[in-house]
Amino acid sequence: MRFGRWHRPEPYRDTSRKRAAFHRKQRLEREALPLFADDIAATQHGADEEMARRTIWWDEYERDRRDQRAAWWRKGRARLFTLPDALRARVREIWRTCPYPADPASFADFLHQIAVGKLDPDRPPWVFHQERSARITRDPSSFHDAFRQIGKRKIAGGPNRAESDERLFCGNLGSGILFLNERVHPIDRNAGFHAASDHRLRDSHLRHADHRVEIEVRGQCSDADVALIEQLAQAAETRPVTVQRIIPVTIAGGARP
Repeated sequence: MRFGRWHRPEPYRDTSRKRAAFHRKQRLEREALPLFADDIAATQHGADEEMARRTIWWDEYERDRRDQRAAWWRKGRARLFTLPDALRARVREIWRTCPYPADPASFADFLHQIAVGKLDPDRPPWVFHQERSARITRDPSSFHDAFRQIGKRKIAGGPNRAESDERLFCGNLGSGILFLNERVHPIDRNAGFHAASDHRLRDSHLRHADHRVEIEVRGQCSDADVALIEQLAQAAETRPVTVQRIIPVTIAGGARP
């Protein structure tokens, strides 16, 4: 059990600086009420008496601090031994390597974080864990269950055309991470977003039947995954949805653009 040893008790040290500080304190008390300075001085005791009082007080203070610290340790150890055997052994193991101070207050907080779930004994935050499993959504029930939005940007519409939004999603259906680019296009490719410049994607003028949603998929994606993405996206849309897989083009040297 890792713990910090308490310092060896020492007697109170009577120094000139402590006596000077005591005399200054008494002087400030008299100067605070100058009309009652004599009465205040009559109630004040000398430095020798004060040093003798502090010597007795210091021994009692040190003993009380040691007793309090020992009580905290006993309370923490009692809480430790209420844990199951396997968890108790793991807690003792990571306590020996954790960066927390080896005092009872830190040990009590250490046990509390484990109890409330803020500290995972199997994955302590001060240990580097390189291997992590990917977040995979198998058989999703909706588009937003399978993919989450990670980006959004404006696309210029050109003269007499409103800006549109392009949204970027990512997810993993089991074959690998996928990136989806979602855009809204007029069904007539020669037409544009003829709308006011302050209109945005998914406003009322883009919900009409003369627009469609086009989704481009990048990543390792099977035909079944493409069909599933189109099905989920169409269920969340009132406009026609088309999904196409973007295959990277390999250029000379084996590099991909």
